[in-house]
Amino acid sequence: KAQTRAAAEVTAPPPPATFCAPPEVQVYSRSPGIYGSPNTLICHVTGFHPPEIIIELLKNDKVIPGAGQTDLAFEESWSYHLTKHVPFTPNKDDHYACRVTHLGKVKQYIWEPDM
Repeated sequence: KAQTRAAAEVTAPPPPATFCAPPEVQVYSRSPGIYGSPNTLICHVTGFHPPEIIIELLKNDKVIPGAGQTDLAFEESWSYHLTKHVPFTPNKDDHYACRVTHLGKVKQYIWEPDM
C-alpha cells in the first residue's frame, strides 16, 4: 500500500493575539539637505505591528499637503513597513519632522539638514 505525502507549505506561525511591536523611524531627504534647493522629505517606518499606523510629514508642526505613501508591506517577522514622502524646499527658519501615531502613542522625529 503506497503512502502519499502532501507537500506542506512552510510558513511562519501566526503571531500571538497580543503581539505588538513599536515602529523604527528614519527621517531623511533624498539628496543632501541644502537650504533653498528642491528635495524630497522621506519618512521610512519599519518593524511595527499591528499595521494600523498614521504617518504625517510636518513643516513647522503643520502637516505638509500632497504627501505620497507606499503600499503597506508585510515582513516574515509579522511586522510591517511603510514609507511616506513629499517634495519640499528646505528653508533655514523652517523645521521639518515626521509624526508617527501607533497604538495610541505619538512620537515626532526631526529631520536634520546636512548644513
